[in-house]
Amino acid sequence: MIDPLRDGLARMILTKVAGPDPQAERSRVHSTPGPRWFPPHRPIRRVHGDASMFAGGLRALLLQSLHPLAMAAVAAHSGYRGDPWGRLRRTSYFLAITTYGAVPDAEAAIAHVRAVHERVRGTSPDGVKYRASDPHLLKWVHIAEVDSFLAAHQRYGAHPLTAAEQDLYVEDAALVAEKLGVIDPPTTLAEVRQLLEEYQPELRGTTEARQAARFILVHPPVPWAVRPAYGVLTAAAVGLLPWWTRLPLRLPYLPLAEQTVVRAAGDGLTRTIRWALTSPTLAETGP
Repeated sequence: MIDPLRDGLARMILTKVAGPDPQAERSRVHSTPGPRWFPPHRPIRRVHGDASMFAGGLRALLLQSLHPLAMAAVAAHSGYRGDPWGRLRRTSYFLAITTYGAVPDAEAAIAHVRAVHERVRGTSPDGVKYRASDPHLLKWVHIAEVDSFLAAHQRYGAHPLTAAEQDLYVEDAALVAEKLGVIDPPTTLAEVRQLLEEYQPELRGTTEARQAARFILVHPPVPWAVRPAYGVLTAAAVGLLPWWTRLPLRLPYLPLAEQTVVRAAGDGLTRTIRWALTSPTLAETGP
C-alpha cells in the first residue's frame, strides 16, 4: 500500500507544479541533450531541487508583494487570481529549465520572460508609472526570491548549505538574473542582505499586497481535503519572513510558536513532500 500512496501523493503535487504530464515535462528538462549552465555539484541544483522550495516560493511571493510597483504589475497583469496554478506551473518550469535544462532551452525561456516583461507596464494606484523590465524592480524580485529560497532551504532543506555554499548559490542565481536584465545582481549572501535593507524604505503594505496575502494564505484555490497541509505550508512560509514584514501585510508575529510548533510541523510536511517526490516510480522517468 505504501508505493501507491507515495505515487499518488507525488502525482497530485507534480500535476499542480508541472501540468497534466509531469513525467514528460521532467524528461524535457533533464533528458534533453546538451550543456547546462550549472554542473551537478553547484548549490543552485541542490536548493531548487529540494522540497523546501514550496515554503520558499510562498515566502518569496509575500515578500515581493511589499514593493508597491512590483505588486501593481502583478495585480494588473499576472492573472494570479484567475489562473494561480498556471502561474505556478510557468514559474516552476522557468526555475527548472534554467537550473537543470539544456542551455538552448534555458535561453529560450529567458527570452520569453524578457518579452513578457517588455509588454507589462502601467500606472500604480497612486499614480506612479512602472514597467516590469525596469532593472530596479527586477533586482527587487530577484533578491526576494534568493533570500526566500535560501531561508527555506536552511531551515527545511535536507542538506543545508555551508556559509561558503550559500555565497555560491547567490552567485549561481546571479547568472540567471543578469540574463533576465538585472544590473549588477548580488553575488554573496551579505550583498543580498544589504540590498534588502536598501530597498526597505520603498516597501509598504498596499491594499493590493494585503489582498494577495489573503488570497495566498486564507482563500487559496486548493481542495478542502488538503487545506490542513496547505495551512502548515503557509504557516512555515510566514514563519520564515523577517519580522518587519508582518505589520505591513497584517500578518501575526509569534516567534515562540514559530520556532517550536510551526517549525516542527513545517519540517514534518517538507519531509513528507520530499519522501513523495523521491518515489522510485518517478525516479525511473529520469534524474
